[in-house]
Amino acid sequence: MGPVDAEDATDLPGEPDGFGRLWTPHRMVYVGGENKPKDSSVGECPFCRSPQRSDAEGLIVHRGELAFVVMNLYPYSPGHIMVCPYRHVADYPELTAEETKEVAELTQHAMRTLRRASNPHGFNLGMNQGAIAGAGIAAHLHQHIVPRWGGDMNFLPIIGQTRAVPELIEDARRRLVEAW
Repeated sequence: MGPVDAEDATDLPGEPDGFGRLWTPHRMVYVGGENKPKDSSVGECPFCRSPQRSDAEGLIVHRGELAFVVMNLYPYSPGHIMVCPYRHVADYPELTAEETKEVAELTQHAMRTLRRASNPHGFNLGMNQGAIAGAGIAAHLHQHIVPRWGGDMNFLPIIGQTRAVPELIEDARRRLVEAW
């Protein structure tokens, strides 16, 4: 459902406040932790299960020798991808030299691919190490690559704790696979 005009909001519960609403019920899956692993084991890890599926089902953009590139299921912006080692490892210093090199090279290639595919104005890159640092899946290391555009984020993340992502994840994955 899209935004509701203030005039149309008269039949909604609560006090009318003149604001429209952007209803994003699909976000409740994330907010409620529905897809969160029950524990930190390999069997529960979505980053360990994803490579066992087809590329489309696993949301995989590219498979390397030691690491792979996957779409973020709950993206901050269209084309938000992650580079993950295949090995179930949580802490960056635990990567081997070869894994570190491939994660870095895939991150560089992903940035070049995103530039060709969607011409972002910039990027946010990063790893959240540990749940307290914001890692949604703390047990399996993953490098975020978030394309950014001028004006892409507005008041929604601050006021409504909601992000409006204007592209379906499968459309973004298909475009990135073609550009890879």
